[in-house]
Amino acid sequence: MAPPGRKKSPVATFIVLCILSSICTCKAQFKPADNYLVDCGSAKSTTVGQRTFAADGASPVTVSTSQDILAGTSANGVASFPNSALYQTARIFTGPSSYTFPIQKQGRHFVRFYFFPFAYQSYDLSLAKFTVSTQDVLLLSDFQQPDKTAPLFKEYSLNITRDKLVISFKPSNGIAFINAIEVVSVPDDLVADNAQMVNPVQQYSGLSTQPLETVYRVNMGGPKVTPDNDTLSRTWVTDQSYLLNPDVTKKVAYGKAIMHKKGGATELTAPDIVYGTATELAASNTSNALFNMTWQFDVDAGFSYLIRFHFCDIVSKALNQLYFNAYVGAFSAQSNIDLSSLSESQLAAPVYVDVVLSSNDASSKLGISIGPSTVNNALPDGILNGLEVMKMSTGGSAFTVGSGGANKNLGVILGSVLGAVVLLIIILVVVLLCCRRKKTLEKQHSKTWMPFSINGLTSLSTGSRTSYGTTLTSGLNGSYGTAVKGSFGYLDPEYFRRQQLTEKSDVYSFGVVLLEVLCARPVIDPTLPREMVNLAEWGMKWQKRGELQQIVDQRISGTIRPDSLRKFGETVEKCLADYGVERPSMGDVLWNLEYVLQLQDADSSVSDVNSMNRIADLPSQVQNVGALESISVTMAEAGASNEPDHDLSDVSMSRVFSQLIKAEGR
Repeated sequence: MAPPGRKKSPVATFIVLCILSSICTCKAQFKPADNYLVDCGSAKSTTVGQRTFAADGASPVTVSTSQDILAGTSANGVASFPNSALYQTARIFTGPSSYTFPIQKQGRHFVRFYFFPFAYQSYDLSLAKFTVSTQDVLLLSDFQQPDKTAPLFKEYSLNITRDKLVISFKPSNGIAFINAIEVVSVPDDLVADNAQMVNPVQQYSGLSTQPLETVYRVNMGGPKVTPDNDTLSRTWVTDQSYLLNPDVTKKVAYGKAIMHKKGGATELTAPDIVYGTATELAASNTSNALFNMTWQFDVDAGFSYLIRFHFCDIVSKALNQLYFNAYVGAFSAQSNIDLSSLSESQLAAPVYVDVVLSSNDASSKLGISIGPSTVNNALPDGILNGLEVMKMSTGGSAFTVGSGGANKNLGVILGSVLGAVVLLIIILVVVLLCCRRKKTLEKQHSKTWMPFSINGLTSLSTGSRTSYGTTLTSGLNGSYGTAVKGSFGYLDPEYFRRQQLTEKSDVYSFGVVLLEVLCARPVIDPTLPREMVNLAEWGMKWQKRGELQQIVDQRISGTIRPDSLRKFGETVEKCLADYGVERPSMGDVLWNLEYVLQLQDADSSVSDVNSMNRIADLPSQVQNVGALESISVTMAEAGASNEPDHDLSDVSMSRVFSQLIKAEGR
């Protein structure tokens, strides 16, 4: 039960809120080293509130584009929007273009975008589809404005480690646009490096360099906070529209000064008006009345989220009176919170708590709850002053969920057959390896050695260039040369040390193929940020962090069982070991992938792929790799060995598939 004197009348609360709103203009002092505000498409500067956005192209910001298309629309068409002046103009791109911002101080920055599509001459911006990226982070992939009649504001928090920030726009269908951009320095300690994961309960490290996208920033129990009333120019919305059970809550406001303590939250963590207001659990006179107050937010499933709780005990009259629990979805975020302890025995002292929700646990609905503590004699109570929900970068899919145009059943189908498809591929590879060994023995004086190739499973003929594997040329004396032919992304790194390719080089190359299957992206993509260009290197960074799920193709990520994905990742990691001796044999890879398939099929209720059900039985039919040798002999007898200059796949692929798919072929 709340101590006597805690409650305020609605009128008193309203008066306090008005006072807080008026005094919050006295903001904490912070002068950002970089403070670029650009009104894109405008030939003159634009004042919005207390901030001035520079004209497009004004020094020192530079624009690189094939055409200067500065577009505008009528003021009446955007008058109802917040910051309406920024949506009245736009710069249009018809080809790859970029803005370059000199960085005076490296570190964390807010990068903000304003989008509103309108028609200008022959350009209909509502049809625009494009990608936005920096040198290091893919921010938007195949982005299309979701609501053509409303503006869209995007805020990212990026750790910039370069002297220049280049923001690139790449049209996907011939047109891209941007209305305004902000690049503003923020304190490096605004995001701490560590946070607690809610499931499993363990420490998450690396947040200080993690790219983040602000999804929600909410002032609980208080008024909307505009950029003019926040030192870091943030917007905090009210919480009423997100409350599921407002009847069990009440608004509270504090009319005195917030007591900031060293080591706690600062005036820059959140403005005082956030800590000076709160939504409180309406306390009952009996400890048996247990209920939570819950807010629900729409989010993108399949992403990890950094969730920041802002607390400040503005309701207690004495220390150690307020105990409560905090929840993220079905998971406990903090148990038996005692704000007196967190604030080092100081009332009205702000603190914050960061937690990470894994992508494995995130659904499209994010619930945040405050509920009674289980501490003996603690009456049901609890408060929340503010909340921030930040999406964490997922690498290949960036902060986006994909193009949005795929059939909604595609993910289910792909997830169900993923293991079977991979198994088919690996069996075909083993077959070709067996045939290669046989053919190599029969052709001791051949001009080339031909490892397997997956490009329609075509051969690697002398001097040809393929998309997979490598080719070694041999000299007149039969010794192997080092003229490697093939695609760089698949090449065994051990070759650069030993100038020699082995069967374990094939294992490495196949590991790259497995990543391609999982991520649905090219092995080398020079259009991506530098750290993402090489699929093998980039994928192993996520695997070694235990977060391979972050880069799974979004169309299938929700349908892959965690145990199956974990084993799949371990198999890929072994295949991509730096040294050949550490890599498994192709037979071991086969059995590992069979196990992956069994884990994926365990307790499966998917029924949309009945036509593929027979494939799931394939592992039990393949007794050992030696059985595949007999298939290769059959292939050779069919004519492959009698055509010394012929590709293996030219005569055998249909027969291989016949034996794999048809029951009588097995």
